[in-house]
Amino acid sequence: MGLWHVFYADWQMECCGTPFSVGDEVSWPLLLLDPDDVYGGGWQDELTEVAGPVEHVGGVRVVREETGLTVALGGQPRRATRSVGLLSVERHGASWPQVTGRVRAVQVLSQGYAETPPGSRSWQPVPGERSLRAVERCPKWFADGDAEQGRRWRESGVMVALESPSVGVAPPRTEGAGRRRG
Repeated sequence: MGLWHVFYADWQMECCGTPFSVGDEVSWPLLLLDPDDVYGGGWQDELTEVAGPVEHVGGVRVVREETGLTVALGGQPRRATRSVGLLSVERHGASWPQVTGRVRAVQVLSQGYAETPPGSRSWQPVPGERSLRAVERCPKWFADGDAEQGRRWRESGVMVALESPSVGVAPPRTEGAGRRRG
């Protein structure tokens, strides 16, 4: 059995998702994201390494590890890969195999945003300015905080601990990793 950290973005849940609770069995298509592209990075405790031959499934490049984990990839095509990234539920675009597992924990991600430029009403995530709050059930709709002095907090998704019986080993940890919280 493997325990995997999976990010589920608020807009993915609000658009096409079905809320779930701790203890539920779920099946999701997973995409390996560049962690620096998700709210400014800082996801050292949640990273997953995938390695193996690359296949094309439904127009998408995927890696099927010996452990049983199947993950879609972005970026340049290769025959084999070894990549580290943030697992994310991806419900849009092409279709590919899903990973089935049991939800062991759910944490709501609150992300800090700054107005850029001031007065523009355009908001950018502030790298490292986030917190995780444990909940028993993933919400369908996420809260958007009020803006104060060019800053706001917004619930931007959930981080899920997914235990997958089809996956044989836990993901490796990055040496010297620590969770950033704002």
